[in-house]
Amino acid sequence: MQSRPFSYLFSISYFGARYKGWAPQPNQPTVQRRLERVIRHVLGHEDFSLIGASRTDSGVSCMGGFVQVFLREEVDMSSLIPQFNEHLPQDIRLNSVSEVSINFNLIQSVQQKSYRYYFSNSIDFHPFASAFMVNVQGDLNWEKMNEVCGSFIGKHDFKGFCKPSENKTDYLREVISARIHHTNEFLGQIFPQEIYYFEITGTGFLHHQVRMMMSAIWQIGKGEMDLTEMVNRFESPDSFEKLPPAPANGLVLWETTLKSL
Repeated sequence: MQSRPFSYLFSISYFGARYKGWAPQPNQPTVQRRLERVIRHVLGHEDFSLIGASRTDSGVSCMGGFVQVFLREEVDMSSLIPQFNEHLPQDIRLNSVSEVSINFNLIQSVQQKSYRYYFSNSIDFHPFASAFMVNVQGDLNWEKMNEVCGSFIGKHDFKGFCKPSENKTDYLREVISARIHHTNEFLGQIFPQEIYYFEITGTGFLHHQVRMMMSAIWQIGKGEMDLTEMVNRFESPDSFEKLPPAPANGLVLWETTLKSL
C-alpha cells in the first residue's frame, strides 16, 4: 500500500536521444533518474516516489506522457513547475500538474497510446536530420505499405513483432488504428522535402513492437517480404526469424490517453 497519501499527476515531454530510456539503470542516464534528481533538489528532500505511464526504450522520445508523484505532505505543485523546468535539462519538460486521489493508479488508468515513427526516403539525407527521423534508402511501394498497416488493426498475437520475455505469456494486443502520413512538421534546409510518419494507436504495446512493425512495413515496401508472410507471423510467430527493430531515434510516444479521473 502506498504510504505517501498525496498524489500528483504531471504531463511530461522529453527528447530521448541522450537517455538510456525511462527506467533507472546502473550508471546510465535515464529520464526517470534525471527527473528524480530535480524533484529532490526543488523539494529539498527525497521522501517521495514516482511512476511513469510508459517505460520508453533508449533513444525514444515522448511528446505526451504522464508521471505520478507521491508525497507524504501536501504541496502546491503547480507553483513549483517553473522551478522544476528551470533545473531540468532542456530536453525534458513538465507541462502541467493536477492533484489526484491516492487511489488513482496511473498504470491501470492508461486507456490507449499513440506512437509516431518519423522517416524519409531521400537520396540526399542530411546527417543533422537523423536526430529526429530515419532515412530509408531505395524505392518503396507505398500502396503495399499502407495495406500492411491495415492488417495490423484488430486484436492479434504480436509475439512475432516484439522482443519476447521468458516471464511473459500474453502477447495479445489490440491495435485501434495504423496508417502512414505525410507531414510538414519539419522545415528547414537540413530536412528532406518529403517526410512521413507511421502512426499507430492501441490499448498497449510490447517491447520493441512498434519498431518491429515499422521494420516489417519497410521490408514489404522494398519487396523483401510478402504481405502473406507478415500475416502468417500472427499465426506462427516462432516459425520465422525475428524482425530487426527499426532504429529508436525515429520513434515518439505521441499521446497517452487516460480514463476519466
